[in-house]
Amino acid sequence: MIKSKKLEIFNDPIYGFINIPNSLVFNLIAEPSFQRLRRISQMGLSYLVYPGAHHTRFHHAVGCLHLMQQAVQVLRLKNIAISQEDEDGLYCAILLHDIGHGPFSHAMEHSIVEGVNHEQISLLFMEMLNKKFNGSLTTAIEIFKGNHPKKFLNQLVSSQLDIDRLDYLKRDSFYTGVAEGNINSERLLMMLNVANNELVIENKGVYSVEKFLMARRFMYWQVYLHKTGIVAEQLLINVLKRAKELLSKGENLSCSPALLYFMKNKISIADFTDNDLERFAQLDDVDILSAIKQWQYTSDKVLSKLCQMILNRDLLHIKVKNKPIKDEKLLKYRELFMKEYNINATDIEYFVYAGVIQNQAYNANKQNINILRDNGRITDVIKVSDQLSSKMVSKISTKYYMCYPKLSV
Repeated sequence: MIKSKKLEIFNDPIYGFINIPNSLVFNLIAEPSFQRLRRISQMGLSYLVYPGAHHTRFHHAVGCLHLMQQAVQVLRLKNIAISQEDEDGLYCAILLHDIGHGPFSHAMEHSIVEGVNHEQISLLFMEMLNKKFNGSLTTAIEIFKGNHPKKFLNQLVSSQLDIDRLDYLKRDSFYTGVAEGNINSERLLMMLNVANNELVIENKGVYSVEKFLMARRFMYWQVYLHKTGIVAEQLLINVLKRAKELLSKGENLSCSPALLYFMKNKISIADFTDNDLERFAQLDDVDILSAIKQWQYTSDKVLSKLCQMILNRDLLHIKVKNKPIKDEKLLKYRELFMKEYNINATDIEYFVYAGVIQNQAYNANKQNINILRDNGRITDVIKVSDQLSSKMVSKISTKYYMCYPKLSV
Protein backbone atom coordinates (compact mmCIF):
# COMPACT_ATOMS: atom_id res chain seq x y z
CA MET A 1 0.00 0.00 0.00
CA ILE A 2 1.25 3.50 -0.91
CA LYS A 3 0.72 6.07 1.87
CA SER A 4 0.85 9.85 1.76
CA LYS A 5 -0.53 12.71 3.84
CA LYS A 6 -3.33 13.37 1.35
CA LEU A 7 -4.21 9.94 0.01
CA GLU A 8 -3.89 6.24 0.65
CA ILE A 9 -3.99 4.00 -2.43
CA PHE A 10 -3.38 0.41 -3.49
CA ASN A 11 -1.96 -0.60 -6.85
CA ASP A 12 -4.12 -3.51 -8.00
CA PRO A 13 -3.29 -5.66 -11.07
CA ILE A 14 -6.98 -5.77 -12.07
CA TYR A 15 -8.18 -2.18 -11.62
CA GLY A 16 -5.01 -0.13 -11.26
CA PHE A 17 -4.96 2.39 -8.42
CA ILE A 18 -7.62 1.91 -5.73
CA ASN A 19 -8.41 4.81 -3.43
CA ILE A 20 -9.14 4.34 0.25
CA PRO A 21 -12.16 6.64 0.68
CA ASN A 22 -11.90 7.69 4.34
CA SER A 23 -10.10 7.20 7.64
CA LEU A 24 -12.64 4.66 8.94
CA VAL A 25 -12.01 2.32 6.01
CA PHE A 26 -8.27 2.90 6.30
CA ASN A 27 -8.34 2.00 10.00
CA LEU A 28 -10.43 -1.12 9.35
CA ILE A 29 -7.91 -2.30 6.78
CA ALA A 30 -5.16 -1.76 9.34
CA GLU A 31 -6.89 -4.04 11.86
CA PRO A 32 -4.98 -7.30 12.52
CA SER A 33 -8.16 -9.33 11.92
CA PHE A 34 -8.36 -7.81 8.43
CA GLN A 35 -4.63 -7.98 7.68
CA ARG A 36 -4.96 -11.69 8.38
CA LEU A 37 -6.80 -11.97 5.03
CA ARG A 38 -3.42 -11.50 3.33
CA ARG A 39 -2.68 -15.03 4.56
CA ILE A 40 -5.97 -16.62 3.45
CA SER A 41 -6.02 -18.06 -0.06
CA GLN A 42 -8.96 -16.81 -2.13
CA MET A 43 -9.36 -20.10 -3.98
CA GLY A 44 -8.26 -22.73 -1.49
CA LEU A 45 -6.00 -25.30 -3.12
CA SER A 46 -6.87 -24.32 -6.70
CA TYR A 47 -3.24 -23.34 -7.20
CA LEU A 48 -2.53 -27.07 -7.50
CA VAL A 49 -4.48 -26.87 -10.76
CA TYR A 50 -3.85 -23.24 -11.79
CA PRO A 51 -0.35 -22.25 -10.57
CA GLY A 52 -1.14 -18.53 -10.69
CA ALA A 53 -4.09 -18.76 -8.30
CA HIS A 54 -2.20 -17.58 -5.23
CA HIS A 55 -4.24 -14.42 -4.68
CA THR A 56 -5.82 -13.82 -1.29
CA ARG A 57 -9.03 -12.72 0.40
CA PHE A 58 -7.27 -9.39 1.01
CA HIS A 59 -6.96 -8.80 -2.75
CA HIS A 60 -10.64 -9.61 -3.19
CA ALA A 61 -11.88 -7.42 -0.33
CA VAL A 62 -9.99 -4.36 -1.56
CA GLY A 63 -11.14 -5.02 -5.13
CA CYS A 64 -14.75 -5.13 -3.91
CA LEU A 65 -14.21 -1.81 -2.13
CA HIS A 66 -13.10 -0.28 -5.43
CA LEU A 67 -16.13 -1.58 -7.35
CA MET A 68 -18.47 -0.38 -4.61
CA GLN A 69 -17.07 3.14 -4.91
CA GLN A 70 -17.81 3.01 -8.64
CA ALA A 71 -21.34 1.73 -7.99
CA VAL A 72 -22.08 4.57 -5.57
CA GLN A 73 -20.79 7.12 -8.07
CA VAL A 74 -22.91 5.69 -10.91
CA LEU A 75 -26.11 5.57 -8.85
CA ARG A 76 -25.66 9.11 -7.57
CA LEU A 77 -25.21 10.38 -11.13
CA LYS A 78 -28.63 8.81 -11.83
CA ASN A 79 -30.12 10.75 -8.90
CA ILE A 80 -30.44 7.77 -6.58
CA ALA A 81 -30.45 9.00 -2.98
CA ILE A 82 -27.41 7.62 -1.16
CA SER A 83 -26.51 9.48 2.03
CA GLN A 84 -23.04 9.72 3.50
CA GLU A 85 -24.14 7.22 6.14
CA ASP A 86 -25.36 4.83 3.43
CA GLU A 87 -22.11 5.22 1.53
CA ASP A 88 -19.92 4.52 4.54
CA GLY A 89 -22.11 1.53 5.42
CA LEU A 90 -21.70 0.08 1.93
CA TYR A 91 -17.92 0.48 1.99
CA CYS A 92 -17.54 -1.15 5.40
CA ALA A 93 -20.00 -3.97 4.64
CA ILE A 94 -18.32 -4.97 1.37
CA LEU A 95 -14.83 -4.58 2.81
CA LEU A 96 -15.61 -6.90 5.73
CA HIS A 97 -18.00 -9.33 4.04
CA ASP A 98 -15.37 -12.11 3.92
CA ILE A 99 -13.45 -11.33 7.12
CA GLY A 100 -14.87 -14.50 8.69
CA HIS A 101 -13.21 -16.88 6.23
CA GLY A 102 -10.97 -19.49 7.76
CA PRO A 103 -7.78 -21.01 6.28
CA PHE A 104 -8.06 -21.88 2.58
CA SER A 105 -11.48 -20.19 2.39
CA HIS A 106 -14.32 -22.46 1.23
CA ALA A 107 -12.12 -25.55 1.23
CA MET A 108 -12.30 -25.70 5.03
CA GLU A 109 -15.62 -23.94 5.60
CA HIS A 110 -16.90 -26.47 8.14
CA SER A 111 -13.72 -28.35 9.00
CA ILE A 112 -12.28 -26.07 11.67
CA VAL A 113 -15.53 -24.78 13.19
CA GLU A 114 -18.18 -27.37 12.43
CA GLY A 115 -21.65 -26.17 11.43
CA VAL A 116 -20.64 -22.49 11.35
CA ASN A 117 -20.26 -20.69 8.02
CA HIS A 118 -17.99 -17.76 7.24
CA GLU A 119 -20.88 -15.27 7.00
CA GLN A 120 -21.78 -15.94 10.64
CA ILE A 121 -18.18 -15.40 11.73
CA SER A 122 -17.92 -12.27 9.55
CA LEU A 123 -20.90 -10.86 11.43
CA LEU A 124 -19.22 -11.60 14.77
CA PHE A 125 -16.10 -9.75 13.61
CA MET A 126 -18.18 -6.79 12.43
CA GLU A 127 -20.00 -6.60 15.76
CA MET A 128 -16.69 -6.72 17.61
CA LEU A 129 -15.23 -3.95 15.44
CA ASN A 130 -18.42 -1.92 15.82
CA LYS A 131 -17.78 -1.76 19.57
CA LYS A 132 -14.18 -0.76 19.01
CA PHE A 133 -15.15 1.97 16.54
CA ASN A 134 -17.97 3.38 18.70
CA GLY A 135 -20.92 2.24 16.57
CA SER A 136 -19.46 3.33 13.21
CA LEU A 137 -20.37 -0.02 11.64
CA THR A 138 -24.05 -0.08 12.67
CA THR A 139 -25.31 0.75 9.17
CA ALA A 140 -22.82 -1.66 7.60
CA ILE A 141 -24.11 -4.47 9.82
CA GLU A 142 -27.73 -3.76 8.84
CA ILE A 143 -26.73 -3.88 5.16
CA PHE A 144 -24.70 -7.06 5.64
CA LYS A 145 -27.65 -8.74 7.38
CA GLY A 146 -29.98 -7.61 4.56
CA ASN A 147 -32.10 -5.53 6.93
CA HIS A 148 -31.57 -2.01 5.58
CA PRO A 149 -34.85 -0.39 4.43
CA LYS A 150 -33.19 0.63 1.16
CA LYS A 151 -33.20 -2.85 -0.40
CA PHE A 152 -30.81 -1.88 -3.19
CA LEU A 153 -28.07 -1.26 -0.62
CA ASN A 154 -28.42 -4.82 0.67
CA GLN A 155 -28.43 -6.15 -2.92
CA LEU A 156 -25.18 -4.38 -3.76
CA VAL A 157 -23.51 -6.47 -1.04
CA SER A 158 -25.44 -9.72 -1.45
CA SER A 159 -27.56 -10.76 -4.43
CA GLN A 160 -27.23 -12.69 -7.69
CA LEU A 161 -25.49 -9.70 -9.26
CA ASP A 162 -23.58 -8.18 -6.38
CA ILE A 163 -20.22 -6.50 -6.01
CA ASP A 164 -18.74 -9.67 -4.51
CA ARG A 165 -19.42 -11.69 -7.67
CA LEU A 166 -18.36 -8.89 -9.98
CA ASP A 167 -14.92 -8.90 -8.39
CA TYR A 168 -14.27 -12.58 -7.77
CA LEU A 169 -15.20 -13.70 -11.29
CA LYS A 170 -12.94 -11.13 -12.90
CA ARG A 171 -10.14 -11.61 -10.36
CA ASP A 172 -10.20 -15.41 -10.35
CA SER A 173 -10.28 -15.41 -14.15
CA PHE A 174 -7.18 -13.20 -14.21
CA TYR A 175 -5.14 -15.25 -11.73
CA THR A 176 -6.11 -18.65 -13.15
CA GLY A 177 -5.78 -17.56 -16.78
CA VAL A 178 -9.27 -18.88 -17.58
CA ALA A 179 -10.44 -16.25 -20.05
CA GLU A 180 -14.06 -17.44 -20.07
CA GLY A 181 -14.60 -15.83 -16.66
CA ASN A 182 -13.39 -12.37 -17.66
CA ILE A 183 -16.61 -10.38 -17.25
CA ASN A 184 -17.03 -6.67 -18.05
CA SER A 185 -17.68 -5.53 -14.49
CA GLU A 186 -17.25 -1.86 -15.43
CA ARG A 187 -20.01 -2.09 -18.04
CA LEU A 188 -22.35 -3.83 -15.59
CA LEU A 189 -21.73 -1.12 -13.00
CA MET A 190 -22.52 1.60 -15.54
CA MET A 191 -25.86 -0.11 -16.24
CA LEU A 192 -26.94 -0.16 -12.57
CA ASN A 193 -30.09 1.66 -11.56
CA VAL A 194 -32.79 1.51 -8.90
CA ALA A 195 -36.53 0.95 -9.40
CA ASN A 196 -39.11 0.28 -6.69
CA ASN A 197 -36.33 0.43 -4.11
CA GLU A 198 -34.53 -2.52 -5.74
CA LEU A 199 -31.42 -2.88 -7.86
CA VAL A 200 -32.01 -3.24 -11.62
CA ILE A 201 -29.96 -3.30 -14.80
CA GLU A 202 -30.88 -0.93 -17.60
CA ASN A 203 -32.14 -2.54 -20.80
CA LYS A 204 -28.97 -1.87 -22.79
CA GLY A 205 -26.99 -3.87 -20.23
CA VAL A 206 -28.79 -7.15 -20.89
CA TYR A 207 -25.95 -8.55 -23.03
CA SER A 208 -23.46 -7.88 -20.25
CA VAL A 209 -25.70 -9.78 -17.83
CA GLU A 210 -25.84 -12.69 -20.29
CA LYS A 211 -22.04 -12.76 -20.40
CA PHE A 212 -21.90 -12.55 -16.60
CA LEU A 213 -24.19 -15.55 -16.10
CA MET A 214 -22.43 -17.67 -18.69
CA ALA A 215 -19.03 -16.71 -17.26
CA ARG A 216 -20.21 -17.78 -13.81
CA ARG A 217 -21.36 -21.13 -15.18
CA PHE A 218 -18.06 -21.72 -16.99
CA MET A 219 -15.95 -20.70 -14.01
CA TYR A 220 -17.73 -23.13 -11.72
CA TRP A 221 -17.19 -26.11 -14.01
CA GLN A 222 -13.70 -25.15 -15.17
CA VAL A 223 -12.28 -23.71 -11.96
CA TYR A 224 -14.28 -23.86 -8.72
CA LEU A 225 -15.52 -27.41 -9.37
CA HIS A 226 -12.47 -28.63 -11.28
CA LYS A 227 -12.07 -32.31 -10.48
CA THR A 228 -8.45 -32.03 -9.36
CA GLY A 229 -9.34 -29.12 -7.10
CA ILE A 230 -12.12 -31.20 -5.58
CA VAL A 231 -9.70 -34.04 -4.83
CA ALA A 232 -7.22 -31.68 -3.18
CA GLU A 233 -9.87 -29.99 -1.03
CA GLN A 234 -11.35 -33.32 0.06
CA LEU A 235 -7.88 -34.49 1.07
CA LEU A 236 -7.46 -31.33 3.13
CA ILE A 237 -10.81 -31.95 4.83
CA ASN A 238 -9.78 -35.54 5.54
CA VAL A 239 -6.48 -34.40 7.05
CA LEU A 240 -8.33 -32.32 9.66
CA LYS A 241 -10.89 -35.08 10.21
CA ARG A 242 -8.16 -37.65 10.87
CA ALA A 243 -6.23 -35.28 13.12
CA LYS A 244 -9.35 -34.63 15.21
CA GLU A 245 -9.96 -38.37 15.47
CA LEU A 246 -6.43 -38.99 16.73
CA LEU A 247 -6.62 -36.14 19.24
CA SER A 248 -9.92 -37.47 20.59
CA LYS A 249 -8.15 -40.76 21.32
CA GLY A 250 -5.51 -38.94 23.37
CA GLU A 251 -2.71 -38.90 20.80
CA ASN A 252 -0.43 -35.87 20.63
CA LEU A 253 -0.15 -33.81 17.46
CA SER A 254 1.99 -30.73 17.14
CA CYS A 255 0.40 -27.58 15.66
CA SER A 256 -0.35 -23.95 16.55
CA PRO A 257 -2.28 -23.33 19.80
CA ALA A 258 -5.19 -21.73 17.93
CA LEU A 259 -5.58 -24.67 15.55
CA LEU A 260 -5.24 -27.17 18.40
CA TYR A 261 -8.01 -25.39 20.33
CA PHE A 262 -10.54 -25.66 17.50
CA MET A 263 -9.62 -29.27 16.77
CA LYS A 264 -10.17 -30.26 20.39
CA ASN A 265 -13.36 -28.27 20.96
CA LYS A 266 -16.69 -28.35 19.14
CA ILE A 267 -18.07 -24.81 19.20
CA SER A 268 -21.46 -23.76 17.85
CA ILE A 269 -22.25 -20.21 16.76
CA ALA A 270 -24.29 -19.78 19.96
CA ASP A 271 -21.24 -20.73 22.05
CA PHE A 272 -18.81 -18.53 20.11
CA THR A 273 -17.24 -16.21 22.71
CA ASP A 274 -15.02 -13.16 22.23
CA ASN A 275 -12.07 -15.34 23.21
CA ASP A 276 -13.03 -17.87 20.53
CA LEU A 277 -13.16 -15.05 17.98
CA GLU A 278 -9.70 -13.88 19.02
CA ARG A 279 -8.39 -17.41 18.61
CA PHE A 280 -10.06 -17.72 15.21
CA ALA A 281 -8.41 -14.46 14.16
CA GLN A 282 -5.04 -16.11 14.75
CA LEU A 283 -5.75 -18.80 12.14
CA ASP A 284 -4.65 -18.63 8.52
CA ASP A 285 -3.21 -20.85 5.79
CA VAL A 286 0.17 -20.90 7.53
CA ASP A 287 -1.26 -22.82 10.52
CA ILE A 288 -2.61 -25.55 8.25
CA LEU A 289 0.45 -25.88 6.01
CA SER A 290 2.78 -25.91 9.00
CA ALA A 291 0.71 -28.64 10.65
CA ILE A 292 0.60 -30.72 7.48
CA LYS A 293 4.38 -30.48 7.09
CA GLN A 294 4.79 -31.81 10.63
CA TRP A 295 2.06 -34.44 10.45
CA GLN A 296 3.55 -36.07 7.35
CA TYR A 297 6.07 -37.64 9.75
CA THR A 298 3.54 -38.86 12.30
CA SER A 299 3.38 -42.57 13.14
CA ASP A 300 -0.25 -42.75 12.01
CA LYS A 301 0.09 -43.93 8.43
CA VAL A 302 -3.34 -42.60 7.37
CA LEU A 303 -2.62 -39.03 8.45
CA SER A 304 0.95 -39.25 7.20
CA LYS A 305 -0.14 -40.43 3.75
CA LEU A 306 -2.90 -37.79 3.44
CA CYS A 307 -0.41 -35.02 4.28
CA GLN A 308 2.17 -36.29 1.81
CA MET A 309 -0.44 -36.43 -0.95
CA ILE A 310 -1.17 -32.70 -0.52
CA LEU A 311 2.42 -31.55 -0.06
CA ASN A 312 3.75 -33.53 -3.01
CA ARG A 313 0.64 -33.11 -5.17
CA ASP A 314 0.42 -36.87 -5.38
CA LEU A 315 -3.37 -36.75 -5.38
CA LEU A 316 -6.08 -39.37 -5.60
CA HIS A 317 -7.64 -40.33 -8.90
CA ILE A 318 -11.13 -39.01 -9.52
CA LYS A 319 -13.87 -40.15 -11.88
CA VAL A 320 -16.78 -37.80 -12.58
CA LYS A 321 -20.06 -39.27 -13.82
CA ASN A 322 -23.54 -38.04 -14.71
CA LYS A 323 -25.12 -40.79 -12.62
CA PRO A 324 -24.68 -41.66 -8.92
CA ILE A 325 -21.81 -43.99 -8.05
CA LYS A 326 -23.15 -47.44 -7.28
CA ASP A 327 -22.55 -48.75 -3.77
CA GLU A 328 -21.22 -52.02 -5.15
CA LYS A 329 -18.54 -50.20 -7.13
CA LEU A 330 -17.49 -48.13 -4.13
CA LEU A 331 -17.31 -51.26 -1.98
CA LYS A 332 -15.27 -53.06 -4.64
CA TYR A 333 -12.68 -50.27 -4.74
CA ARG A 334 -12.51 -50.10 -0.95
CA GLU A 335 -11.85 -53.83 -0.69
CA LEU A 336 -9.16 -53.56 -3.36
CA PHE A 337 -7.28 -50.76 -1.60
CA MET A 338 -7.72 -52.22 1.87
CA LYS A 339 -5.42 -54.99 0.65
CA GLU A 340 -3.17 -52.59 -1.27
CA TYR A 341 -2.71 -50.24 1.69
CA ASN A 342 -3.05 -52.94 4.39
CA ILE A 343 -5.56 -50.88 6.39
CA ASN A 344 -8.98 -51.58 7.86
CA ALA A 345 -12.47 -50.85 6.51
CA THR A 346 -12.83 -47.65 8.54
CA ASP A 347 -9.52 -46.13 7.50
CA ILE A 348 -9.97 -46.87 3.80
CA GLU A 349 -12.85 -44.37 3.77
CA TYR A 350 -10.22 -41.61 3.93
CA PHE A 351 -8.92 -42.73 0.55
CA VAL A 352 -11.88 -44.19 -1.32
CA TYR A 353 -15.10 -42.19 -1.26
CA ALA A 354 -17.86 -40.73 -3.41
CA GLY A 355 -19.50 -37.32 -3.52
CA VAL A 356 -21.75 -34.92 -5.40
CA ILE A 357 -21.06 -31.56 -7.06
CA GLN A 358 -23.68 -29.10 -8.27
CA ASN A 359 -23.67 -25.97 -10.40
CA GLN A 360 -26.46 -23.42 -10.82
CA ALA A 361 -25.59 -20.17 -12.55
CA TYR A 362 -28.88 -18.44 -11.77
CA ASN A 363 -31.73 -19.07 -9.34
CA ALA A 364 -34.90 -17.69 -10.91
CA ASN A 365 -36.71 -18.02 -7.58
CA LYS A 366 -34.33 -15.93 -5.49
CA GLN A 367 -33.66 -12.20 -5.86
CA ASN A 368 -33.97 -12.15 -9.62
CA ILE A 369 -31.70 -10.08 -11.83
CA ASN A 370 -34.24 -7.63 -13.16
CA ILE A 371 -33.95 -5.59 -16.33
CA LEU A 372 -35.44 -2.08 -16.52
CA ARG A 373 -37.04 -1.97 -19.96
CA ASP A 374 -37.14 1.19 -22.07
CA ASN A 375 -40.90 1.40 -21.46
CA GLY A 376 -40.34 1.38 -17.68
CA ARG A 377 -41.38 -2.22 -17.10
CA ILE A 378 -39.24 -4.48 -14.93
CA THR A 379 -38.63 -7.99 -16.26
CA ASP A 380 -36.48 -10.95 -15.24
CA VAL A 381 -33.36 -11.20 -17.40
CA ILE A 382 -34.29 -14.67 -18.69
CA LYS A 383 -37.53 -13.34 -20.17
CA VAL A 384 -35.70 -10.48 -21.88
CA SER A 385 -32.66 -12.35 -23.19
CA ASP A 386 -32.67 -14.07 -26.54
CA GLN A 387 -29.49 -15.97 -25.58
CA LEU A 388 -30.38 -17.40 -22.19
CA SER A 389 -32.92 -20.12 -21.57
CA SER A 390 -34.43 -20.80 -18.18
CA LYS A 391 -33.58 -24.47 -18.53
CA MET A 392 -29.92 -23.84 -19.34
CA VAL A 393 -29.12 -21.17 -16.77
CA SER A 394 -31.46 -22.00 -13.90
CA LYS A 395 -31.13 -25.76 -13.98
CA ILE A 396 -29.13 -27.30 -11.16
CA SER A 397 -26.52 -29.39 -12.95
CA THR A 398 -25.47 -32.36 -10.82
CA LYS A 399 -22.47 -34.62 -11.25
CA TYR A 400 -21.17 -37.48 -9.14
CA TYR A 401 -17.59 -38.38 -8.39
CA MET A 402 -15.52 -41.15 -6.84
CA CYS A 403 -12.00 -40.76 -5.53
CA TYR A 404 -9.47 -43.55 -5.05
CA PRO A 405 -5.65 -43.95 -4.85
CA LYS A 406 -3.23 -44.88 -7.54
CA LEU A 407 -2.29 -48.53 -7.72
CA SER A 408 1.36 -49.25 -7.02
CA VAL A 409 3.24 -50.74 -9.95
